[in-house]
Amino acid sequence: MDKNFFNQIRILDGGMGQELLAKGLISKGTLWSASANLDKKFHDLVIDLHLSYINSGADVIVTNTFSARRIRLIQNKVNEHFKYINEQACMLAIEAKSKSKKDILIAGSLPSQRDTYVEDKRETNEIEKDFLDQAIIISPYIDFFYLDVLSSGKELDIASNVAAKLNRPILAGIHLKKNCLLPSGETITEVVKKYKNENWLGLIGACISPEIVEKSIYELSEMNLPFGFKANLWEIDEPGPQQTFNNAKHDEIGTNPNVAFGKRDKYSAELFYKFSQKIIKQGATILGGCCETIPAHIREISKLK
Repeated sequence: MDKNFFNQIRILDGGMGQELLAKGLISKGTLWSASANLDKKFHDLVIDLHLSYINSGADVIVTNTFSARRIRLIQNKVNEHFKYINEQACMLAIEAKSKSKKDILIAGSLPSQRDTYVEDKRETNEIEKDFLDQAIIISPYIDFFYLDVLSSGKELDIASNVAAKLNRPILAGIHLKKNCLLPSGETITEVVKKYKNENWLGLIGACISPEIVEKSIYELSEMNLPFGFKANLWEIDEPGPQQTFNNAKHDEIGTNPNVAFGKRDKYSAELFYKFSQKIIKQGATILGGCCETIPAHIREISKLK
């Protein structure tokens, strides 16, 4: 693909898991959105949501593989379906693109391989194996990998190298706390200087609040890369790992994460537009949404192209 793709304003899609749940997906335990890949009766739900984002102006849709990491499948006793769940996510994205008849790109979501929003402190070879296992399945179907909500430079480096082995470029998506540091305690500048390579298409703040985007945008702008955000609309600024399958109470397993994190019901598409407009003025060219954003938010910010 064109390595300069993100040099002009591009619109990424919005939240997948929360919107699928809102539209009737029934989660199998902590599989969340990956439940829709496993159960054929929800396949059309995934296709329709991808189409909604494409028709709202998204230039890029992201595969529904965020919750298809191996640990989630092991927790929910469906690990034997690992290949199927990841492959189906890609096939559903391709079908949506075909139905749209639009020249959009498909990004393969390659998420943190353990808990979300916290550093993975395992040995390098363990982390690499998990990234590689998922990436090998996704790679044939995508234009680039979106490193989805990574929490340390180590994870960023490992995943970036895995993508390079598969000859796929990456959009680096790093999670940031209120202090604008990664959960590992590293700065944006530290991880970019140490790990950036020619395979990087751009850098974004991934699944962070609009307030954290605004606080971190200057440092992102100094990295000599196309930059921007996939902002969430959780009610809290610093979401943490959901209750794991092992320590959750029985009636908490499968609960929508917005029960724990809250959601901003009054954050309209117009407000998302005004926020995005401010970030563009700082030089951002990559705009999108994450948890609790919906097609209406993407439709509004697509007017900024």
